[in-house]
Amino acid sequence: MKTIIALLKKEIQLELRQQYAFWGVLIYVASTTFLLFLAVSKPDKHVWIGLYWIILLFASVNAIAKSFLAESKGRMFYYYTLTSAVHFIISKLIFNAGLMLLIAVLSWALVQVLLGSPIQQPFLFLTITFLGSVSFGLLFTLLSAIAAKAQQNAALMAILGFPLIIPLLLILIKLSNATLNVGTTIFPFTLLAILGAYNVLIILLSCILYPFIWKE
Repeated sequence: MKTIIALLKKEIQLELRQQYAFWGVLIYVASTTFLLFLAVSKPDKHVWIGLYWIILLFASVNAIAKSFLAESKGRMFYYYTLTSAVHFIISKLIFNAGLMLLIAVLSWALVQVLLGSPIQQPFLFLTITFLGSVSFGLLFTLLSAIAAKAQQNAALMAILGFPLIIPLLLILIKLSNATLNVGTTIFPFTLLAILGAYNVLIILLSCILYPFIWKE
């Protein structure tokens, strides 16, 4: 745990020194939301759900794609002499999941201000947003690690991410649609459990697969 905490501190310090990346993502979210406000003003509630998750999806790609790109070969070799692959990837997963959670909350606030909110069960929607943003952070961290080693970052992330992100988006949209009505008595908790299991699976895959990438 001490090693993971030390690596997390390093990630936070680097992010604080390079705040342009974080603010760039927020500017992207704000400008996209403002353009949607000019185009549709008050979208239909189901359209609102789709727009929110699409905005968050592209924000996550922009925020996490740099996760391994910023690490030079010399720095990675230095990490190799100090820590293990599992500790390193866990610190990346935790940091990026937390970063995506922060971006998701700020994005929701921006979307609410400009486009309003049709959500009738905010607590459930926040729970879904929490799990969904963590899923984005975990998934794109693993894809970024693979793509960085292949030196085909943007293209490979898109190719690998597309078949993995579509089922995740469908689950998130179905769960979000269930929060649109106050009187919903049957909530799809099975999908919520699948989403939680998805996050656990990504963590396990990262811990299993990344050591092979680490050795390269």
